[in-house]
Amino acid sequence: MKKRLYPAVLERGSRGAFGAWFPDFPGCVAGGKSQEEAIERAERALAQAVDGWVEQGRVLPEPTPIAQIVPPKGSDVAAYFIVGVDPPDPSERVNVYLPKSLIARIDKRAAELGMSRSSFFGFASSLALEWPGGYPRGAPIGPRSKVHKTGAIRAEKAGKKGAR
Repeated sequence: MKKRLYPAVLERGSRGAFGAWFPDFPGCVAGGKSQEEAIERAERALAQAVDGWVEQGRVLPEPTPIAQIVPPKGSDVAAYFIVGVDPPDPSERVNVYLPKSLIARIDKRAAELGMSRSSFFGFASSLALEWPGGYPRGAPIGPRSKVHKTGAIRAEKAGKKGAR
């Protein structure tokens, strides 16, 4: 889904505080002691609201043109501003075959980071895809089978039969 631009209303509140709300997302509000703080919190609130709508399978509303916004009576509008938001990418289930020992290590590390296995795979994949200069040569990827040395090659003694 491409970036959406939603209008917000910044209002002056009591004691110099500010509040912000989004006409297209009822209940999506934020406040702060300054305009900057209210706008920053409004941006986070909109991102959370969009995530919630997408998780619920709801279609995102079309942005309301600023000229059509009607503030409630008695509100002290300080400004209108626009917040851009990238809706989350829909997830897709995939089957991946990996060595069990690697899965155990992944699960352990994901738990340490407070992530699910799927979140960890997404995180690790994103890092690998954005690796500066491409994937590094000599990276720790090799065969899955382990080789164990069984001994050194022994040269035959010169005195044995058939030796020349």
